[in-house]
Amino acid sequence: MQTQILNYRIIISPDTQTGTNKPGYTALCPTLGVADDGDTIEKALTNVKNAIQLYIDSLVEDNQPVPLDKPEQDIITTTQISTPFPFQFA
Repeated sequence: MQTQILNYRIIISPDTQTGTNKPGYTALCPTLGVADDGDTIEKALTNVKNAIQLYIDSLVEDNQPVPLDKPEQDIITTTQISTPFPFQFA
């Protein structure tokens, strides 16, 4: 069986766990809309990778198209704006 390596962007953000309010991390794959969490960055990344694999496997099994991501073509940056102070943080 032939295989192909697919690359997907993952955004990892600090978060708190629902119910316990323990600190943790959420990992999101925006291209697929797949997310998972973990106590550490590494665990969140492992969990979302497993979720992505299951999602892709189900798409292939159902003969559905697999969305591709081209993270090597993206430019990821931040920007700064000024705003009147004080204001409430969300």
